[in-house]
This record gives sequence, C-alpha cells and structure tokens, in this order.
Amino acid sequence: MPELPEVEVVRRGLERWVAGRTVEAVEVLHPRAVRRHPAGAADFAARLTGETFGVPQRRGKYLWLPLERRDLSVLGHLGMSGQLLVQPEEATDEKHLRIRVRFRDGAGTELRFVDQRTFGGLSLHENTPDGLPDVIAHIARDPLDPLFDEAAYHAALRLKRTTVKRALLDQSLISGVGNIYADEALWRARLHYERPTATLTRPRSAELLGHVRDVMNAALEVGGTSFDSLYVNVNGESGYFDRSLDAYGREDEPCRRCGTPMRRRPWMNRSSYFCPRCQRPPRVAS
Repeated sequence: MPELPEVEVVRRGLERWVAGRTVEAVEVLHPRAVRRHPAGAADFAARLTGETFGVPQRRGKYLWLPLERRDLSVLGHLGMSGQLLVQPEEATDEKHLRIRVRFRDGAGTELRFVDQRTFGGLSLHENTPDGLPDVIAHIARDPLDPLFDEAAYHAALRLKRTTVKRALLDQSLISGVGNIYADEALWRARLHYERPTATLTRPRSAELLGHVRDVMNAALEVGGTSFDSLYVNVNGESGYFDRSLDAYGREDEPCRRCGTPMRRRPWMNRSSYFCPRCQRPPRVAS
C-alpha cells in the first residue's frame, strides 16, 4: 500500500497539472471505481462536470481534490494498485483505465484513474469545517504537517497500552506511516517493533518521531518507494527509495550498522524486518 511519501508525490503532481482546471466531462469505465460513491457512476459524473478543482490536499495516506465552488471534495483511494495519471488526450488508453476526466481548457491533457486490482476508486464527499472529506475526519495529522501536535502525540503514546509499531500504524494517533517506513524508523531508532509504548520516555519517543520524519523526507526526495510498476507519480514514473532501505525487505542481508543478518517475522498479516542485535526484543516479565 502507498504510504505518505508516495501519496505526497502524487499530490504534488496533481497540484501542478490539475489544480484550477474545470471539468468538461467524466467517463466511468468500471462501476467498482466509484463504489464508495453510493449514488453511483452517473451521479458521480454529473456532479463533477462543470466543477473546478482547487489545490489537492493530503492527510497521511489520504488524498483529495477540493472543488472550488462547492463544499465538496473528490477523495482518491489508491488501494493496492490505483494510479492517478495525467496523460495526453490522444494517448492510448491503459488496459486498466477505470475513470477518465476531461477538461475545458484545451491544454491537451486529461486525468485518468487506472487500477489493475480495482481495490481503489474515487468518490465525492461533503467537507468538514476544517476542509477534510467527512469520511476521514477521524484521521490524525501526519508528522510532516506543520500543525502536528508533538506534545499530544507523546502523551497519547505513553497512555496507549500497545506496542510501538502498532502505535506507529494507528492512523488515529499519527497518520501516513505504514509498514515500510515504520520498520525503517524503528531500525534507525534501534527499537524492537514489540517494545511497549508505556516504556518509551519522552526523549526516546521524540527521537523515534524524528526518525519517522527523516525517513519520509528522504523518500520524498527520490519519489517514494516503488517495488513494482504499480507505484508511480502522475507522469507514470517510479520512485527509487527502495534502493536506500535499511530494514524493509532485507531478510538475511547484513545490518548496515553492525553486520548481523537481518531477520523477518510475521506480524499482523504483514512482516516486520529488524536487526536482532541492534533492535533487541523487550524482556518478558516473569
């Protein structure tokens, strides 16, 4: 699943190529692509036609296009394989093209939603007073948000009776962090993924938060992490932070810090990658 850096890369591309453009027509080519819009494909297309997109916004892993003249937004669910691409109008349709948005300005490009596995989609939602689509109002701010409340986060982390990786992936505490960047930040902080959050001191949790920010900013600089052709920006280009990963996907490879072979363990239907020497597991109370 795309995490904050990958979604932010897409948001920046949409800001450049889509913001301020008025919709001429919308074509929904697969009903599952608008399944989160209960009124259906025809209503989605009709309500969007004639509207002008504002500056694309993001909170954590969630991306939306606000409409300039209405208190509505188009929320994009990328899912496992969703792509928002800006393509020349004459370009051949992608095999898994699900939605096409044409514009009135004669710029010669259109917005396409492509989704091989059809887990993602687009949907229209009312905005909250804060400008968020109402269905994601519960999502916490992400660590790159200037208004992220560090003090509140640290307090919530100590009170949460859970483990540190679960807390990093809890989108109601901190948004945008997924499995890849959690493993990377924990490796940098020398913390085991099962470390209880109640044992983290304020300086230790602040250090971890700093590593979360550092690894996300580093990924942003190179376009995010792309393990296959499904994770691309609006121009269809892959990121290459996967070449810089220190933990994720490096089972049996030497730790870049101490040389110990990295390990992988099943974790919540995913995997956790860690160094058994640098990230020692917590002691089990006897």
